[in-house]
Amino acid sequence: MPTVVPVDDASIARAAALLREGKLVAFPTETVYGLGGDATNGQAVAAIYAAKGRPNFNPLIIHVADAVALDNLIEWNDIARLLAASFWPGPLTLILPRRKDAAISLLASAGLDTLAVRIPSHPAAQKLLRAVGLPIAAPSANASGKLSPTTPLHVAESLGDKADLILAGGRSQIGIESTVVNLAAGAPMILRPGGITREQLEMVLGQKIAVFEATATPDAPASPGMLASHYAPNIPVRLNAESAEPNEAWLAFGADKQIRPCAARLNLSPQGDLNEAAANLFAMLRELDKPAHAAIAVAPIPAIGLGVAINDRLQRAAVR
Repeated sequence: MPTVVPVDDASIARAAALLREGKLVAFPTETVYGLGGDATNGQAVAAIYAAKGRPNFNPLIIHVADAVALDNLIEWNDIARLLAASFWPGPLTLILPRRKDAAISLLASAGLDTLAVRIPSHPAAQKLLRAVGLPIAAPSANASGKLSPTTPLHVAESLGDKADLILAGGRSQIGIESTVVNLAAGAPMILRPGGITREQLEMVLGQKIAVFEATATPDAPASPGMLASHYAPNIPVRLNAESAEPNEAWLAFGADKQIRPCAARLNLSPQGDLNEAAANLFAMLRELDKPAHAAIAVAPIPAIGLGVAINDRLQRAAVR
């Protein structure tokens, strides 16, 4: 069984010591729970890939406590500094050229000459990063391609004892991963929609931002979450459904129009609140992912604001 401990000063110190020893620690962030390892330690990074069963060409996000900690890792530019000042700490990941002398394991960046970096806002994540004093590679703390974890129980169910310690910090506030913006190749591009919306980014930058097409499947992804099949339950997912069949589970949004009986039903947000829906998404998909259900039928989600990120995750979950 995995070791799960509440977040306090003693557990933070214990987690930091484990990370410095090259061990793996699952910890809460405002987006989802992350599986952390020392990003400068190639063996620790390899252990992350092994624990998740993750394709080794899929790069990891590097987490640090503040922007100063990135000065020796990445090459800043004006747009990066503007976005960092506007959204960090928070659910935004920036892809920037890595410094040639950066101490980050090449395995963590999948051999690319860029790094995906983020400063999380969750208090426990901040305490841990400051205590360990190292850049931490931390993908979502779940088996690769499966539903992302938003509670410590989700981590334990998905990874078992593959994490040396799970810091239990309650439920993730946002519930979907960070927005990933590529700033290393010309104009900014959103590679993965997430907790910061396209509209928020465009307002700060004063320009339109292109979005990577979710249907594409790059051979060597530049960021996490770009594989076409990702965040997948074990049973099929049917999108933009008007109703569920009797043997299907129904995942509603807003007013529930499912009249006839179905195998199970949940509602992402009865009030049609996209923030609430994002926070509930992975937990509800996980709850409906039962072998007795033929599929999960999902009601349409408006493709505005956080709805863009929600639909991105659902589209990837539906790929078989």
